[in-house]
Amino acid sequence: MEMVRRASHAGSWYSDDPKKLGEELEGWLRESGVTKSPQVRGVIAPHAGYSYSGRAASYAFGNIDPTNITRVFLLGPSHHYYTLKCALSMASVYKTPIGDLPIDLEVIHELKATNKFERMSIHTDEAEHSMEMHLPYLAKVFEGHTIKVVPILVGAVKAENEAMYGALLAKYVDDPQNFFSVSSDFCHWGSQFGYTHYEKKHGPVYKSIEVLDKMAMDIIETGDPDTFQNYLLEYGNTICGRHPIIIFLHMLRGCSTKIKINFLRYEQSSQCKSMRDNSVSYASAVAKI
Repeated sequence: MEMVRRASHAGSWYSDDPKKLGEELEGWLRESGVTKSPQVRGVIAPHAGYSYSGRAASYAFGNIDPTNITRVFLLGPSHHYYTLKCALSMASVYKTPIGDLPIDLEVIHELKATNKFERMSIHTDEAEHSMEMHLPYLAKVFEGHTIKVVPILVGAVKAENEAMYGALLAKYVDDPQNFFSVSSDFCHWGSQFGYTHYEKKHGPVYKSIEVLDKMAMDIIETGDPDTFQNYLLEYGNTICGRHPIIIFLHMLRGCSTKIKINFLRYEQSSQCKSMRDNSVSYASAVAKI
């Protein structure tokens, strides 16, 4: 029986009109001015509503050369469902308004056999937006190509298990037909997020947030998961995809292919000037051979 995950956030977080959505994505991809490269094997991209982070995300997805890729692994944080593990989808297809993406059931089966993953219900799957917000971009970039997806919901994974999942998934990085889409927003700043770290020496609040985020981006670019972990402990920056990012860093460290992460775009949803303001940061990166 085919299990379908509906595009549950279409019509609210992004357009459910195929023509409008397609044109919007094409416009952002064109405007980003980035060049497709077969050397790009992964991206880190935001997952907010497209009116907030759609443009920023194009700086990641625009680099994808779809020619040789047949499978995309999705790593997204869990916002509503609490687990200390990573969870696999029960769906056999992920729907988007601009084309459906079949799940690679063979790889799901392989991962399930390790006994390190749990399964998430369709309800949990549809309630989560972190991976869904990457799907229309993937459907657009891989238009006319056949790909399958491997969605992995990443829970509140402890450090030693981040390393374990990274080691377990590293072998997939060495297959050049595999691609990796890592979902994360950056700093969630303001009282509504319970995070108001501010260093006056950097000037206005939004500048202080930028310094904090760029520190994280620089560390991620070094590829060292332990330094990133220490940074998070020290500053508590509310980077919601920290666990997927750390697992990805362990994957890159554990594979035989030399891959480097580079950030290409940084934006904030608004410029915080007072302690009463709120903002979310968006950063887009490529992982390139």
